[in-house]
Amino acid sequence: MPEAIRLPPQPDTCELCGRQTPLTRHHLIPKSLHDKPYVQKRFGRTERITATLWICRPCHSHIHATFTEKELALVYNNRERLMEDERIRLFVEWLSRKPAGFVPKR
Repeated sequence: MPEAIRLPPQPDTCELCGRQTPLTRHHLIPKSLHDKPYVQKRFGRTERITATLWICRPCHSHIHATFTEKELALVYNNRERLMEDERIRLFVEWLSRKPAGFVPKR
């Protein structure tokens, strides 16, 4: 029987903006692409499942509004790569100065 895969524990704050607010799990390699050959060639099963970030809903929504799922899987598949993109970095810096309950208008 295969060993159970353990997901990273949930932190107290968003792993991008650092605010203490309800968090969602962001799959750095989108689950919808886990069965695609180009994803399976690059990432093992454990990595596909465990590569996640705990982030607030505004950060999560901004990521998915900025990138396609394919871009997320192939380019922006870790925190460092996400934060290298100016659109994400500037949003996260701005949001980090807002109170915990603040939700930006779209």
